[in-house]
Amino acid sequence: MLAAVAQHGDAGVMADDEPAEGATVRVNGRARQVHADDDTALLYVLRNHLGLKGTRFGCGLGVCGACSVLLDGHPAYSCDTPLWSVTGKEVTTVEGLGAEGEPHPVARAIVEQQAAQCGYCMSGIVVSAAGLLSANPEPTEAEVRAALDDNLCRCGAHNRVVRAVLIAAAEMRTAAS
Repeated sequence: MLAAVAQHGDAGVMADDEPAEGATVRVNGRARQVHADDDTALLYVLRNHLGLKGTRFGCGLGVCGACSVLLDGHPAYSCDTPLWSVTGKEVTTVEGLGAEGEPHPVARAIVEQQAAQCGYCMSGIVVSAAGLLSANPEPTEAEVRAALDDNLCRCGAHNRVVRAVLIAAAEMRTAAS
C-alpha cells in the first residue's frame, strides 16, 4: 500500500528507506520547507504536506481545472506540475487569495450571487478568475468565458459564475478608484 501511495506522489507519506531532499517553495507569500520527491505533483504537496485542502483533486490529468493554482500570477494545474518546477516561483492557492476574514472579491461575488451549486470546482474557478482580473481588471464576458474555459463545472453553473466574475471585476475597479 505504501509503495502505491508513494508512487502516486503522496508527499505526506514517505517510506523509511526513501529519504527525500528538502525543497523550499513559496506558497501564499511564505517560504515553506517540504520534504518530497522532486517529481511529486504540486497538488499532493499542497494538500498532503502543507495541509492546504482548498486545492481539489479532480481528474488528475490536467484537464478539469479543480486543482488550479496561480504560478507567478498565471493559472496552472497543480495535478501535473512537479515540485521541482515551482522552485523560485510564487504559488498562490485559493487560501492565499483573500485576507483573514475577507474573501477575495471573486469568491465573495460567487457566494453573494449564489453562483456555485456543489462547489467542488469553485476553488479552481476562483483562482483562475482571480488570475484573469489581476491581469485584466476590465474583462469582457467573452474574456471571462475564455479564461474559465479550462475549468469544468459538472453542475452547469458557468453562466452564473461568469456573471459573478463580472460583478467582482466591477467592484474591484470601484474599490481601486
